Amino acid sequence: MKKIVGLDVGGANLKAAVLEVQNCSVKHCKTVRQFFPIWREGKERLPEAIKNLGIHRGAGHVSEAVGLTMTAELSDAFFTKREGSNHVLDSVEEAFPDSTLRVLDVYCRLLSPSQARKNPCSVAAANWPATGWLASQFFENCIVVDVGSTTTSIIPVIDSTIVAEDRNDFDKLASGELVYTGGLRSNVVAIVNSLILRGRVRQLSSELFALSGDIHLILGNITEADYGTETADGRGKSRTEALGRLARVVCADVEMLSEQEIEEMAAYIYDKQIEKIGQGLGQVRQRIVSTYGKEVPIVVTGMGRVFLARRAAERIGCNMIFDLSDYIGGDAALTSTSVGVAWMVATELEGRRIYWKR
Repeated sequence: MKKIVGLDVGGANLKAAVLEVQNCSVKHCKTVRQFFPIWREGKERLPEAIKNLGIHRGAGHVSEAVGLTMTAELSDAFFTKREGSNHVLDSVEEAFPDSTLRVLDVYCRLLSPSQARKNPCSVAAANWPATGWLASQFFENCIVVDVGSTTTSIIPVIDSTIVAEDRNDFDKLASGELVYTGGLRSNVVAIVNSLILRGRVRQLSSELFALSGDIHLILGNITEADYGTETADGRGKSRTEALGRLARVVCADVEMLSEQEIEEMAAYIYDKQIEKIGQGLGQVRQRIVSTYGKEVPIVVTGMGRVFLARRAAERIGCNMIFDLSDYIGGDAALTSTSVGVAWMVATELEGRRIYWKR
């Protein structure tokens, strides 16, 4: 039985998966997620935080290999992506001194740490290929919509190969393959800048008063336990506190606005977030139809796969929608980037296809 670790080191979250592989089959998958805002906790604490995930050792045995993907390099804890990528590499090597480390790049290749250091921008923000590759193990043709806490990645797969138009986040923001909105951490004023309340159009205050997590908590899309990030005001994660935060974006409070009025605000912002993701998906979908002459199914994953990804696909008229959790389980779908890179490394070690035990 081989133990393979997959790590996705983000700027706000650490995600990990441990796969147990035997006879070319994934027998067991354990996943871990930990909120770790590196800009606040400090980049020097990253090795310790990775060790504290509790996945670098299992049943007394060092993991045979570690697959790494990252997005933390974009954090303002680092001045450049080069600095950030190299720091993540150093931190993971410190946390896993006895394991072979493989680093995923934006071309869906597994590199050695030395290769990654020679071209750090090629491994920067390279978590989306892991998700695309993972989906390709079940779908020959599809468009993956991965809605996380912060961003949405839209990844086209044709003939079991990722056919992304762009490879870095800077360009993906133009092609629709990256939509910078997510289920928890998006500032609501990045989703809308005005709304109608009591018959008048009101601009929103450009402060960090409320997050998308408040919207989805108010509307029942997530629970308090799902709200896996800090709140904008540092207060708790009850529905009442979320109502108060959202009221503040129009310079009001829960004494000035009724609960129904705040709920209507949340519903409007939610609708606009769906529309925002739908625009990116529609842009990618149109390119695939124009280039390959066929409609392909939509595969949704991530923490926002049901209430954002699926709704966005339905909004633009997609009829074939599949949930990746039906194939790998709900916990694995929440951390599909780390699961994907671990599975890729296991495949490389075996030298042949690895199947998921269902």
